[in-house]
Amino acid sequence: MLGKELLGEIVKSQRDELARHDAGFKREALGGAAFTPEFATVITGIRRCGKSTLLLQMMKKAKNSCYFSFEDPRLAGFEIADFGRLEEALLDVYEEPGSYFFDEIQNIAGWERHVRTLLDRKKEVVVTGSNASLLSRELGTRLTGRHLDIELFPFSYSEYLGHLGMAAGRESLENYLKQGGFPEYLKEGRKDILQNLLSDVLARDIAVRHGIRSLKSLKEMALFLLSNAGKEFTYNSLGKSFGLGSINSAIAFVSYFEDSYLMFTLPRFDYSLKKQLVNPKKSYAIDTGFSSANTLSFSKDSGRMLENAIFLHLRRKHKEIFYFHEMGECDFLVKERGKIVLALQACHELTEENKEREINGLVEALKMVKLEEGAIITMGQEDEFSVEGKRIKVVAAWKWMTGK
Repeated sequence: MLGKELLGEIVKSQRDELARHDAGFKREALGGAAFTPEFATVITGIRRCGKSTLLLQMMKKAKNSCYFSFEDPRLAGFEIADFGRLEEALLDVYEEPGSYFFDEIQNIAGWERHVRTLLDRKKEVVVTGSNASLLSRELGTRLTGRHLDIELFPFSYSEYLGHLGMAAGRESLENYLKQGGFPEYLKEGRKDILQNLLSDVLARDIAVRHGIRSLKSLKEMALFLLSNAGKEFTYNSLGKSFGLGSINSAIAFVSYFEDSYLMFTLPRFDYSLKKQLVNPKKSYAIDTGFSSANTLSFSKDSGRMLENAIFLHLRRKHKEIFYFHEMGECDFLVKERGKIVLALQACHELTEENKEREINGLVEALKMVKLEEGAIITMGQEDEFSVEGKRIKVVAAWKWMTGK
């Protein structure tokens, strides 16, 4: 239990610190972050991707807002019963707040009960968290139908251009693939920022939360998946490679990586859900600069860096994405409302050596899902042609990512 006096000191110091905080570059997500009566806005994303900055940008649009971060080390021992005293401390510092902004609230067990109380009092509530499934579980119990979700990623290519004042083109895209979109890294340019981020996520968001003793195996698996983005893997092979002794441990580790937004997994497309569940998967990192800073092989493979960036561009807009692998391969199939609506191939450069393979895999996928056209996204090439009655567009990635 924490006293009101201590909580009041923390509220004041956080308020003063927030006043010195740079509002930063306006995020694209801000456009969809409207306040809705009786609904909490929930912002999730990996650490250091800009959630607190987005929170500050939203606060500037709100009336009579108050702020509290649960990342503060002085809050050790804070529990659900302390929310009442926190409310009193907030009222002493802020003038009758109508909007509440809580940063990293998932650190407190039972937090959703307090948020529900605020919503019942017609208050606007915005919360952030660094763990996807933890928030989902808690929201599903106390806040069913009372929340709007926003997933925040590191800067997109368009945000990267705006933040640095650069023009769209192949050169800036190559820089983006190497640097990625973590705001702090772009400002400081130090790789240890991204290396420490990986260590923090593995230790604080995964190992401590899930009681994992073997941090070595956890880190080795994470680095393996980051190094092999875009390549197929099975849980069975992961379990054997890292001596986990059980396929269930491999499944759990990968789910923890996804929950903390270190990476995403992509299932192989199949009309049979049963086959889809057991087929090999692929993984993609949250950010290409993040992978490059933590691995050697990934940064040397420009083709997979582009493929990872294309996946992230799709994932910002779509939840259901698959890869296709039958006789040939197609990198991405996008599903909306139960139907495949988009087929894309990622290729750094179409050459005489790979052209037939890339086109044939895309055409095979188009036939399977009954689409009339697909696209091959490259670093700079552009073309358009027809193969077996299917229309194929070759598009420069920097144009595709900026909608030009």
